Amino acid sequence: MNGPQAPRPALADLVARAGGRSACLALSKDPHGKVSLLLFPPAGEVPELVAKVPGSDVAARSVEAEIAALSRIDRRSLGPLAATIPRVTAVAEHEGWPVLVMNALPGRLMLAGYHSWRHTARPGAVRADFAAAGRWLAGVQERTAHGSGDLAGMLEGTATAIAARFADDSTAADLAALDALAGRLSGHPVPLVLCHGDFWPGNLLLAGGRVSGVIDWEGARPSGPPACDLARFALSYSLYLDRHARPGRRVPGHRGLRRDGWGAGLRYAIDGTGWYPDLVREFIGSGLARLGVPAALGRDVLLAELAGIAAQADHPGFARNHLLAFRALCPGRPPAGRPRPPAARRGRTWQEAPR
Repeated sequence: MNGPQAPRPALADLVARAGGRSACLALSKDPHGKVSLLLFPPAGEVPELVAKVPGSDVAARSVEAEIAALSRIDRRSLGPLAATIPRVTAVAEHEGWPVLVMNALPGRLMLAGYHSWRHTARPGAVRADFAAAGRWLAGVQERTAHGSGDLAGMLEGTATAIAARFADDSTAADLAALDALAGRLSGHPVPLVLCHGDFWPGNLLLAGGRVSGVIDWEGARPSGPPACDLARFALSYSLYLDRHARPGRRVPGHRGLRRDGWGAGLRYAIDGTGWYPDLVREFIGSGLARLGVPAALGRDVLLAELAGIAAQADHPGFARNHLLAFRALCPGRPPAGRPRPPAARRGRTWQEAPR
C-alpha cells in the first residue's frame, strides 16, 4: 500500500535554489495556455531547466497529462533518440496548480527558422525541415512499433467529438463524410507507435540539421496511430505559408498560392501544383509506404487529421476553421467560389506520390 505523497516544492523555492537567472516565455494563444520559465545555472549561457506553469484549471490538467505522458515513455527502446525527449526532473506547485519541471533541450525552434526571411520560399530550406522531421519520426516509430492497429484508427472518436462540439451546426454531412473516409482508410493494418499528438514546427528543436528536441507531450500516446504525427506535420507546416504575404497577393516562392482566406496553404498543399505540393505528397507517401500503406491514401490521411484537429483543438475558432477546411476538401464538396482545378492541371497526383 502506498503511503502519503511528499508535498510538492513551491515553484518560487525551486527558482531560488537554482541560483541563476530565469526567463519567462508566454507564446501560446490558446485560451488555456501555459507559461514556460527557463532556468539558467549560475554563469550559464543556456538554460538548464524548463518549468511549465499553468494559468487555469484546464491548463493544469494539461500539465498533469504531460507529466503522466513523459513518465510512461519507455526510453530504453528509443536508444539515442531518448535524448530528444525531455525528462521530468521535478513536479512543483504554484498557487495550487502543478508545475512540470524538465531538463532543457538544445537547439532552435523550427518555427523560428520557418518565419525568418523567405525561408518557406526556398525549396532547399523547406526540404531540409521535412527531412529532419521525417527522420525523427521514422526513427521513433521504428523503435517503438508494437502490436497492430488499422489506419482508420486515426479517426477514433473524431465523429463523436465533432458531433458534440459543433452541435449547433449541421453535422449530418460531416458525419457522413467521416464515415466514408473511415471506410476508405479501414483494412490497412499499421503498427501502433509512440505518438506525440501535436507534431508541428512549433514543438521541434533543430541543431545541425537534425531534430535535437521535441517538446509539449501532453497529447502523447504510447500506443497511437503513426499516420497522425506524419499528417500533423505536413498540415501545420502548410497552414502558415501565406502568413507574410498581403491579402490577395501571391506568396513568394509558390506560384500556385495566394493569400486567399484562412486555409489557403492547406488547399494548396493537398490539391495544388508545384514543388511544395509535390514535397508534401512525397513526405506523406514515403511515410505511408514505410508503414506498409499505399501512398495513394495520403490525401485521405491528411483529411482525417484535419478532422482530428477540428475535434481536439483548444481554440474554438481554430477548430472550426479546420472543420470548414475539411468540408471544403472532402470529395464531392468543393468550396463555393473555389472549384477544384481539373485533374489534367493538377500535376503530380496522390496516386503518383513517390514511395
